[in-house]
Amino acid sequence: MKTMRALLALSALLLLLGTLGCQPTQTVVPQATSPVKKTYADVIIGYAQLGAESEWRAANTTSIKETADQLGIELHFLDAQQNQDKQIEAVRKLIVQKVDLIGISPIVETGWSEVFQEAKNAGIPIILVDRRAAVQEDLYVSYLGSDFLEEGRNAARVMADLTGGKAQIVELVGTINSAPANDRYRGFREILADYPEMEIIASETGDFTRARGREVMEKFLNEHGSEITAVYAHNDDMALGAITAIEEHGLKPGVDIKIISIDAARGAFEAMIAGKLNAAIECNPLLGPQFFELALKVINGETVPKWVPSEEGIFFPFDAAEILPTRKY
Repeated sequence: MKTMRALLALSALLLLLGTLGCQPTQTVVPQATSPVKKTYADVIIGYAQLGAESEWRAANTTSIKETADQLGIELHFLDAQQNQDKQIEAVRKLIVQKVDLIGISPIVETGWSEVFQEAKNAGIPIILVDRRAAVQEDLYVSYLGSDFLEEGRNAARVMADLTGGKAQIVELVGTINSAPANDRYRGFREILADYPEMEIIASETGDFTRARGREVMEKFLNEHGSEITAVYAHNDDMALGAITAIEEHGLKPGVDIKIISIDAARGAFEAMIAGKLNAAIECNPLLGPQFFELALKVINGETVPKWVPSEEGIFFPFDAAEILPTRKY
């Protein structure tokens, strides 16, 4: 009987609880929240610039610095003054400073694996800007810059049209073992393979500088004289140096000797307007906006392309005067 009374009491209690609307306790599971995206004002970005060897590089540096100011970014900018050891040391300084990301324009392609690995170990991503580095792909997140091979090919195509497929060419090469010099060298020769009457009779580095371009062109003229019918310069500054040497030799640049260069900076447009340069293949230095947009995506964990190409064209004397006022470099 006691058992029966206990069961009845329990049943009554359960019925009362149901009447009062009591429900079993529920556990509330907090919803996962997405990490807050960083803005330009939240980040510190380091940049290891290679130096100031040319008008192009000066414009590139200005673009990086001015864009950082406009976006309110804390930029740690270091200049390696054309010295790879200094540029490697600059990367190490930026690692110590615990920046969120490092941008770098490598002076040459080789010799970067160790310091890039140090940055990776510190959790700092690297973006290559304008120039590539010969490292494993997992040591950098993206390359922002030109197709240097195609620039060399375009220079050769224009040269072939300009000379009717017949030329004795001297070549002013950029900094030895740098990405643009290597590819502009190879790309030019790829196209020349189809033009047996176009011959490179001399090739030497002018190190991307106007002074060396002038010096090397003087040497070419002394050694080859009237044989030379065309100059292929890996950048505008060397072409402008060559123009000075040609004039000092009593010849007319752009007339007696055809000249093609790569960069398409203001100096090249002024030379085209003066009739001293026959064409300029563009290599765009104004990479600041693209670089910082790419950098913020990387910092926020977004997927980015391994190569982000810059937009470029080819320019000639006939419209140089009209275009020059619109140029920003």
